Parts: sequence; structure tokens; C-alpha cells
Amino acid sequence: MKNTKNSEKKVKYPYFWAVLYGLLLTGYGVFSLLDAFVIPRDLVYVTDPQESGETNSLLSDQQEDRETEPIITENSYECSQFSVHITTFNRYDTQIYVADVVLSDISYLKAGLAGGVFGRNVRDTTSSIAEENGAVFAINGDYYGFRDSGFVMRNGYLYRDIPRSGSGNEALAVYGDGSFEIFDEAESDALELAQEGALHIFSFGPGLVEDGAVTVDEDSEVEQAMRSNPRTAIGVIEPLHYVLLVSDGRTSESEGLSLYQLAQVMESLGCTQAYNLDGGGSSTMWFMGEVINKPTTSGNTIKERSVSDIVYIGLS
Repeated sequence: MKNTKNSEKKVKYPYFWAVLYGLLLTGYGVFSLLDAFVIPRDLVYVTDPQESGETNSLLSDQQEDRETEPIITENSYECSQFSVHITTFNRYDTQIYVADVVLSDISYLKAGLAGGVFGRNVRDTTSSIAEENGAVFAINGDYYGFRDSGFVMRNGYLYRDIPRSGSGNEALAVYGDGSFEIFDEAESDALELAQEGALHIFSFGPGLVEDGAVTVDEDSEVEQAMRSNPRTAIGVIEPLHYVLLVSDGRTSESEGLSLYQLAQVMESLGCTQAYNLDGGGSSTMWFMGEVINKPTTSGNTIKERSVSDIVYIGLS
């Protein structure tokens, strides 16, 4: 009789360990997804150099210049420090928005981070980041927070020096003299680029135009992207003279551009160097408090996607 009771106790919960293991495995899977796409991590807070006691004569000069009243229209902004002129046209059955930007100094080409924080899964809309930074004009950046690798340098501060794996991953460096350089991350050193005077490094790509010639072909595309997409690109005509472009796409009104078409447009606008930034639902152009284009987060829904960072023109 005693043996029978012992046997019943042993088989009372025959699947206990299997169920426990299943729960642990499911929990780990959920945590991995949250860690990859939701939970903010690896945070670095952006600080103002002046808070640490550093002085910058350029900032003092800018403060004095702000007293000059800018000339503002529906599609332009002109002041002694910079000018922004926005034009809109249709090409390849796609609405395209182009900002022609001329700066007096490279310090007015800036980058803003969502929440003023560098880290994975820290996101906000382009318009919100622009307003927080006192921008005049902005486009979305490279969405660095989507991955753990890829050089990230913003406003002279190197946040990440880990290159993307594999060859052919092109990044863009913007230097203190206003020039652009498109380079292969795997064959470069972020610290050396910083020492050579880089102020910003963007990691998305590919390069579209180099030395005035288109460098992609009709078969070129970024990973996991459709052939025709909303696009965002930045180019230089000459140091301190830039082209910032956003196109619509994925709607009945705008088909979207291929990389080759985007490169052709940037070349036709006079760019000697041009680079592809994050596109798709991220593609957003903002000017003086308003979103200029029609961002498509999903399908025909006109709505901004939250992103990691922006490129903007501003005094602050």
C-alpha cells in the first residue's frame, strides 16, 4: 500500500518540468524582442559644452547674430548665418521635396537625438526632435538605433565606433571644413576620422554620387527595402552648400523612387557627393513647425514614424 502512494506522488505532476521549461523559454523570447525593439539601453546623454565650463567664441558670435531679423516666407528662410530654400516637383511619378541650403559655417548643420539621448530604442518623431532643438529645418537621419553596429558621430561627439560587419557598407563623414567623404566602414577607423576633423558620421547608405558621378545602378537597393520607396538623401554641391531631399512614396499619388532614380535626381541638382539616409516610413521633411511632405508609416496612412535622430539647420 505504501509503495502505491509513493508511485502516485511521483506521477502527480509528470509535465511540471516541461511546462516550467516552456514558460522560461517563452519569457526569454519575449524579453529578447523587447530588448531589441522596445527597452531603451546603452544610453548616453547629450550635454551642452558650456555646462562643463567650456567656452566657445563661435557660440558667442552666434548669440550676437541672432538679433538680426531673418527673412521668412512659406518655403524659405534667410539670415546672416544660413539660407534654406525649398522647392517641390514631380519626377518618376513621385513628389520630391528639395531644400537648397547655404551656410556661413558648418556649425549650423547639426544633428539631434530623440530625447537628447543616444541609445537603442530611444525614438521620437522628426518634428518633435526638431522643435526640441530649436531647428529651422530638419530631415530624418540614419536611424542609428535600429542596430548595434555602425559608426555614430554627432556634433563632434563619437558615440559608437563599431563598424557594420561585412564589406561594402558605406558611411558618410561630414568634416569641419564642410566637405563630405563617403567610405567603407569595414576599412575605416572612426577615431581616426574624428582626429581628421569629422563632425558627423552617418551609417546607412549607400553612397549615391561621388565626384559628380552616380555610383549605384538600377539593381541597387538597401537591405529589406522595396524597389520604390519614400527616400531621404543629403548631398553637397560644394563645402557649405548642401542639398537635402525627401520624396514621398507608397501611395496612389507618389510611387516612390529607386536608389538609382534618387541618385539621378541628386546628380541633376549639382551634387558632387550624395548619400542615402533612412527612407521608407522614416522619410520626413520639416520646416518652421510643419511637416512638408507626406510620411507614410504604413500603407496609405499619412503619419510620422518615430526615429532615433535628425539632421537639422538651426542656430541653437
